[in-house]
Amino acid sequence: MCLAIPAKIENVKGRDALADFGGIKKTISVAMLPGCTVGDYVIVHAGYAISKMDEKEALEDIELWKEVMKNS
Repeated sequence: MCLAIPAKIENVKGRDALADFGGIKKTISVAMLPGCTVGDYVIVHAGYAISKMDEKEALEDIELWKEVMKNS
């Protein structure tokens, strides 16, 4: 099974970016998604940004993840 999680790009340095996963911040690779900028929402799989996503959809997904984690 594959799992991809939405995140907001906070900083970009070359092929790496600092991403905020609803409060958890991690460095990810944006090598597969050139043109990422601060403020973009992306889908992250295995540490790589694989596609951009709409802000509204990203925020909804992040809230769903918080709910899942709260109930686990």
